[in-house]
Amino acid sequence: MMKTKRRLEGWLTVQIAKDPGRIVLAAILLFNIVFFFVAALVISHLHLAGTEEMGFLEAAFCTVTMILDAGCIQFVIADIGQAGVIAAVICLVIVLIGMISFTGAVIGYITNYISNFIEHANAVSNKLKISDHVVILNWNTRASEIVNDLMYSGEKQKVVVLVSSRKSEIEKEIQERLSDTVARENMEISESVKDRGFFARAVYCWRNRFVNHLTVIVKEGDVFSSKQLHDISLEYARTVIILGSDINNTICKFEVRERLEEAGRGNAQIIKTLMQVADITAAEYSSDNQKIIVEITDDWTEDLVDKIIKSKQVAGKCNIVPVRVNKILGQILSQFSLMPELNLVYRVLFSNKGAAFFSEQGTWREDTQFISEYMTSHRHAIPLTVMESSGQPHEYYAALSEKDICRQSEIRRSDYKVSLNKNYWIEPKNVVILGHNSKCRDIMQGFAAFRNEWNYRDGHADILSIVVIDDPDYLEKVNYYREYPFVTKTVPASIYDRDIICSTIDEFISTSEEDTSVLILSDDSALKEDIDSNALAGLVCVQDIINDKLAADPDFDVGRIDVIVEIIDPKHHDIVSSYSVNNVVISNRYISKMITQIGQKEALYDFYTDILTYDSGDSDIFESKEIYTKKVSSLFDELPGKCRVDEFIRAVYEASTDPSLPPEKQNPTLALGYVKPGGKVIFFAGDQSSEEVDIDSRDKLIVFSRH
Repeated sequence: MMKTKRRLEGWLTVQIAKDPGRIVLAAILLFNIVFFFVAALVISHLHLAGTEEMGFLEAAFCTVTMILDAGCIQFVIADIGQAGVIAAVICLVIVLIGMISFTGAVIGYITNYISNFIEHANAVSNKLKISDHVVILNWNTRASEIVNDLMYSGEKQKVVVLVSSRKSEIEKEIQERLSDTVARENMEISESVKDRGFFARAVYCWRNRFVNHLTVIVKEGDVFSSKQLHDISLEYARTVIILGSDINNTICKFEVRERLEEAGRGNAQIIKTLMQVADITAAEYSSDNQKIIVEITDDWTEDLVDKIIKSKQVAGKCNIVPVRVNKILGQILSQFSLMPELNLVYRVLFSNKGAAFFSEQGTWREDTQFISEYMTSHRHAIPLTVMESSGQPHEYYAALSEKDICRQSEIRRSDYKVSLNKNYWIEPKNVVILGHNSKCRDIMQGFAAFRNEWNYRDGHADILSIVVIDDPDYLEKVNYYREYPFVTKTVPASIYDRDIICSTIDEFISTSEEDTSVLILSDDSALKEDIDSNALAGLVCVQDIINDKLAADPDFDVGRIDVIVEIIDPKHHDIVSSYSVNNVVISNRYISKMITQIGQKEALYDFYTDILTYDSGDSDIFESKEIYTKKVSSLFDELPGKCRVDEFIRAVYEASTDPSLPPEKQNPTLALGYVKPGGKVIFFAGDQSSEEVDIDSRDKLIVFSRH
C-alpha cells in the first residue's frame, strides 16, 4: 500500500514539475464535470411537475442550459410559484454557482492562482517525491551528452538537473539535443529499409522507431543546499553525477584567464557539493547502492575526494567514483593519434548503442582459465578479463546486451587454425599536433606511456616522433615540451601563420616513410563564441596540404595522412565531416558516454582505466590490457581464410596463448572485430556462428590484449 501511494505521489509530483498548467487545467475540467454530474443527478431526482419522466441525460442538458442562460430554468420548473422551496433553491444555487464560475472576477482570481502555482512548481521548493532517478548537479558542455546517451538504455528513466542559473537555456539545449538524436536515429532506420515497398517500410519504421523514454526536469536553485537536495529526492536517486562548471561562459577574456588559473589549482565547489551529497547518501534512510560520480580535473581535488571517500563512503550505501576528465581525454586523444581507427571503435563500445562492454561479479581466476571455460559453452559474447573492482572480482565481456552474456549455446567443433606472427612489433608512429588545450600534458603523458611499453626492446629504433605547432606564448609556458624526448620539433606559430603551418606539416609528411597522424586540438579555454574556431581553421590548412599533394600526384595515397580533429561543440560535427574527415573526436562525448555507463555499472570505471593505460615498460610482465588495431598483414604469418566468427575468435585466442609460459607472461588475444579501409567497422557481436569473417591484408584487426 505504501509503495503504491509513493508511486502515485511520485507520478503526480513529476507531472506537476513538468507541466503544472496542465495539472491545473485538468483539475478545473474535473471540477466542472463532477459539478455537472451532481447537478444533473439532483435535478433528475426532483420529480417536479412536467419533469417526472426526465432522464439523467436530459437533466444534464437542462443543467448546462440553465447555467448558460438563467431564463432556461423554466425547462426544469415550469411554474416557479407552484414549485417547492427546496427545488427552487437547488435550481437557483446551480445557476448561481455556474454563472459565478464564468464571471471575470473569478476567472481573474483563478488565472492569478494558476500563475502562482506554476511559478511555485518551477521553483526548487516544490518537492519531487520520486525514486530510482538520475540526478545531475551543475551543468557543462558534457552534460547534454550524458542525458542524450541515457536514451539508448531503452528504458523509461527520470532525470533531474539542478543548476544555479540558465534554466530556460538548459531546457532548450536538452530539447534540441534529444530531438536531433531521435530524428537522426529514425532516419537511419528508414534508410536501412529504403529498398522495401512503401507499406512494408512504413510498418518496419513504426515497429522499430527510436523513441525518447526520458523524463527530464530542470530545477534552478542552490546545489549546496541540503533542503533543496532533499526536495529533488537525492536520497532515493539511483545515480548522482556531480559536474564541474564551464569556464568559458563569460564574455570577458581576462575573467576566463583568471578562472583558468583557479581551476588549475583546484575546484573547491566540487568538494563542497560532494560533501553535501555524501552526507545525504550515506545516511541510514537513503537508498542502497547509490552511485556518486564526480568529475575531477586536477590533483588537489582528487586528493580531497579520496579523503572524502575514506571518510564518508559506506559499503552498500553510496559508492563514490572519481572520474579524472583531463587524464582520460588525454589518454584517448593520444591513442587516437597512434591508432586513428580506435576513434571509430570507442565511439560504439563506449556507448549504450550497439556492441558495448559489460561487467558481472565473478570469481578469482586467471584470464586464460576464465576465457577458455567460458568459450566452451557461449558464443554470443566475448570474454575479456577478470579484474578487481571495489575489492571484488569482476568478469568483463564485450557483447550486444547483458542477456547475451548468460546465453549458453552448443559450440561446434572446428579444426580452423591461424598462425600469429610471434615477432609482431607495433609500427613506428609520426604525429603532428596543431594547437593546445587544457589536456596537453595528459596527452603527452599518454604518448610517453605508449613509448615506454613498445620501446624497451634493445636496438629497436624510436617508435614515436612528434612535431608540435602552437602559439609561441603557450610553447614557452610548457618549456617547448623539452621533457619529452619524442617531441623532435616545436614550431612557434599562431593560427594566422598559415604558411608556416602548411610548410611544417608538408615537410614532416614528405620526409617520413610511415603514416602520419595530424591531431588538431580545440582550445577549451576559448570564449564561448570562439569555441572550435582555431580547430576549424587548422583543418582548412591541413586539407589544403592534402589537396596540393593530390594535384601534384593523382596517385598520392591519402590514407597515409590521418586527420584527427577534436571539437567541443557537437554542432560543429557536420562542418568537420564535410571536409572528408572520418576521425572527428567530440571529446566531451566520450566522457559523457563513460559517465553514463559507469552510472549503470561502476565496475566499468576500473576496466576503462586499465585499457586506457599502457604498461610502464620497466619489466617483461604485462601490467595492463589494452585495445589495439593491428595490421592484418603484420599480425599473421599468412592471411587467414574465410570462416565463421566463432571459429576465428577461438583460433586467434588459441594461437596467442602458450601453456609453457606462466600466467603473468601470457598475452591472450581476443579479436573484437576489424576495420576495413575507408573506416567501415565490423564488430563480432551477437550470434558468432551466424556471421562470417572475410579479411584481407589491408584490414586492421581490433584486438583486446596485453601487448
